[in-house]
Formats: sequence, C-alpha cells, structure tokens
Amino acid sequence: MTRGPVTDAIVALLSERGLEHRLVEHEATPTSADSARARGEDLSTGAKALVLKVDERFVNLVLRPTRRLDSPKTRRALGAKKLRFATAEELFELTGLVPGSVPPFGAPILDLPLHVDDSIEAEEKVAFNAGDLRVSVVMGTADYLSLVGRDAVGSYSKE
Repeated sequence: MTRGPVTDAIVALLSERGLEHRLVEHEATPTSADSARARGEDLSTGAKALVLKVDERFVNLVLRPTRRLDSPKTRRALGAKKLRFATAEELFELTGLVPGSVPPFGAPILDLPLHVDDSIEAEEKVAFNAGDLRVSVVMGTADYLSLVGRDAVGSYSKE
C-alpha cells in the first residue's frame, strides 16, 4: 500500500525518536468504532482528532472516542467566544486530509495548535488513524504524551 506524506512523516518521527509503535494497514474506516475493530483494539484506546474553528483560528483537539466534546468547557479553556467543527473543505485546505484521517498531532506533523483531552491518560495505549483512513498507529500513551508535550493536555470533554 502506498502511504501518504502525513503517514510517512508520523512513521519517520516515531522511528527517529525511537518510540515503539505498531503500524496497522486495514480497510478504510470512516468511524472510530470501525477503526478500533480494524486495529483489533478496544474503542477506549482510540485518540480522535477534531479540527475545530475557535473564534478565528483552527486547532486540533484530541479526545478518546468514548468521550464527547464539552463545548462550554472547551471555549472557557481556550478563551474563546465561538467554537465549531471545521468543515470537510476547511479541513482539506488546512491539512490535505479527509475527516476521520486526521492524526493527533500538531507541529511538525500538522501546522495546527494541539490540545489533548486528559481522558487520553486513562489508557495505557493510544491508537489513531495516521493521515489515512486505511493506516493506523498503536503506541504507548506515555510515549505519545512525551512526544506531544504535557503542556498540550487539558480538560475538554464529558462522558
């Protein structure tokens, strides 16, 4: 399978940092539940990346797929008046990616500020689509958090 530039950049970054990970190639998975099944992982290990428009800027916000975005809490945490999901067109323009394929990264993978919900810390592993609906990465949560930085972690979700 030919991988795209975002997938290649993620694999290169993880390898360069010496972080243990498993690359899983599977059928296209449009939902988090489909992705979990294809990876052979529990849904709770997932890291769902949501590109949001926060006032006049875009951010990448990551949470477990077993949780829901808490819009009032997120607006307060980010000091925003308005908050909405990016459209498919905006997402493609910003990242070159389609909905469901966005990985849970900011720079150097995506040129978006990264915010990670503290629900990510609840599981030992994190699994995510890696810039392609047909490619996932599974890795240790501690390694993921060391890579993205603990300062990216905040509280943005509800059950």
